[in-house]
Amino acid sequence: MMKVLPTPHIALDQWRALIAVVDSGGYAQAADALHKSQSSVTYAVQKIESVLGVSAFEIQGRKAVLTSTGHMLYRRALALVGEAGDLELAARKLSAGWEAEIGLAVEVLYPPDRLIAALARFGAEAPRTRVEVIESVLGGTGEALLGGQAEIAITPHIPPGFLGVPLINVRLVAVAAPSHPLHQLGRELGEKDLRPWRHLPVRATGSTRDRRTTTVEVEQRWTFSSMSMSIAAACAGHGFAWYPEARIQAELAAGLLKPLPLGGAEARFIDLYLVQADPDFAGPGVRRLAEILVADSALRS
Repeated sequence: MMKVLPTPHIALDQWRALIAVVDSGGYAQAADALHKSQSSVTYAVQKIESVLGVSAFEIQGRKAVLTSTGHMLYRRALALVGEAGDLELAARKLSAGWEAEIGLAVEVLYPPDRLIAALARFGAEAPRTRVEVIESVLGGTGEALLGGQAEIAITPHIPPGFLGVPLINVRLVAVAAPSHPLHQLGRELGEKDLRPWRHLPVRATGSTRDRRTTTVEVEQRWTFSSMSMSIAAACAGHGFAWYPEARIQAELAAGLLKPLPLGGAEARFIDLYLVQADPDFAGPGVRRLAEILVADSALRS
């Protein structure tokens, strides 16, 4: 049975008039902002009051101010008009076909082979849609999402108000070159053993830093802006660091790096999630790329 929805008795233009009166500070100013006559703006607000049987404004001195009910109507009107605008934008996107460009913010911990495989699959289906990959470290992905640079983010932190789909649990391993003095101690290591030696972290691109993976109390530190440079420094024997195991498989196999014997503390784990900026109004390209990333994660888990 089809659900019968209530018929609205107030038009969006009337709600826009109410918003304009509040934002502009008066009926005359609202009329100028909306390019309408003052009488039409006054009528629109009076129509809302009469249909609902409430008073949106009250006169205080020479100024009309919102009543408590008016404040509620204003907040709900903002949401209603905003949703209507989002719906129109989504409809235009759909009518125009797949997006010309998609922003994808990816945490550097995400395995490159998975990302490239997903992009290759998406590229075969949508060759005319450009994808801008924004690689960030420990938090920058969520900020790219909130800042509007990305429609999709693969991030360790789900921003407030968003939903995240689990993708992968990344294992990080503390390593150093076999020739490093830490390996020459010939025993299980503790936190105090690390302090005299150089740590080689990768700089977080977000405004906040995750101390679980970037910071350890040491006397020396070289901080890099790229993981590849940090790994190269570790292979050359200049220090130690925690790296995603998938990123250093070749170096481990070649004997260039060796896990530090930290009694189990050499391994750290980070969960990564897929988050969409606005899944309700996402275009077909964003939806499809998200599906591919999630499906690839499920296939490999």
